[in-house]
Amino acid sequence: MKPPRRHHRPQTRTARPSGPPVELRIEAVGGEGDGLAAGPAFVPFTLPGERVLAVGGGERRELVEVLEASADRIAPLCPHFGTCGGCALQHWAPAPYLAWKVERLAGALARQQIETEILPPFAAEPGTRRRVALHARRGNREAAKLGYKARKSWDLVDIAVCPISDPAIQAAIPALKRLAAPLFEHPQSAPTLHVTLTPSGLDIDISGVERKSGGLSADARMQLAERAAESDFARVTLDGEAAYLARLPQVRLGQAVVSLPPGAFLQATAGAEAAMADFLVEQAAGAARIADLFCGVGTFTFRLAEVAQVYATDVAPQAIRALTSALAGAPGLHGITAEARDLVRRPVLAVELKKTDLAVFDPPRAGAAEQTEELARSQVARVIAVSCNPATFARDARTLIDAGFSLDRILPVDQFLWSPHVELVGVFSR
Repeated sequence: MKPPRRHHRPQTRTARPSGPPVELRIEAVGGEGDGLAAGPAFVPFTLPGERVLAVGGGERRELVEVLEASADRIAPLCPHFGTCGGCALQHWAPAPYLAWKVERLAGALARQQIETEILPPFAAEPGTRRRVALHARRGNREAAKLGYKARKSWDLVDIAVCPISDPAIQAAIPALKRLAAPLFEHPQSAPTLHVTLTPSGLDIDISGVERKSGGLSADARMQLAERAAESDFARVTLDGEAAYLARLPQVRLGQAVVSLPPGAFLQATAGAEAAMADFLVEQAAGAARIADLFCGVGTFTFRLAEVAQVYATDVAPQAIRALTSALAGAPGLHGITAEARDLVRRPVLAVELKKTDLAVFDPPRAGAAEQTEELARSQVARVIAVSCNPATFARDARTLIDAGFSLDRILPVDQFLWSPHVELVGVFSR
């Protein structure tokens, strides 16, 4: 579809900067998803090649109007786009958007003087996100306001739809607003509903309810449970404490069915998890003993145990308990041993990896600097790193490369759709 010549910026809740509009030519898209003009000047909701009017001073501007639109500009799917702070790039066609994410990854590697083969990316589709964090604010007795923070503001965008989310989560938005209404007994409460879609139903862990005054009253807890039952939610917890349970939320990970602890980490989309797991298993072929570091509830552990014996570890004891509890129902595996361990304060030492020939690690955004140092000192022949932060991945990759590893290939993964974030799986050998 040919884009219109003139395009008005999406409406936002932030005040427009003062000063007369200036005309800018957008040359690229910056790291946070804003268009970049000479100066530099960053303008949200703009694309390379566009001529725009913008207001404001300094590096951060606000879009007034697109005078010449890029052929890659498309109509956003979400009516909240431009006000909601969740998505930055719904206006960009899929092919150049994905190419930009791969370029960002290549740029992060280049800053560490690293070159490697970058495979075609896995791209999540709209309507596949199974995990969302929805902020709640006081509404009325029947329904709270629920949604995401506005752009550059603490205000809440009260959403009606969320096209990135699975249709089952979108359909539950009215019920989630009703669930959140009893949470505002104390004026200091600012709840967030961490919603996970599982085959058992929706699992909701609520944080941010004021507890210094004793937490929710018995009446409020009863209302919460009644409204959860009305909506047939699987489970509702308050900071991990049970408030309602109809069914244990469970997910299948390889041969295992795992009962999730409250607030447990899962990959944002099932498709991305499957793509990464398939790639890991393919690259793990021939291994005899595998270390799965930062394993969580066993996202990759059970698949890797189809290849070889696995030692799995994670900082969260509840995740390790969930993993080990699922072992009895997962036949045909090579064997899994697991322990809770803080890999930042107490990384698995090189000497402990003496019999390990493949190490897999999937750390938080901060990366795995301490654990990577031990891998570099070890005799491990292959390493596979899963990362949600190209910058910390590149730092850790440089540590491994300086120790004699080569970075053979990378699979980019776009599961945080229309955001600047890109994930990856990198394969090292020596």
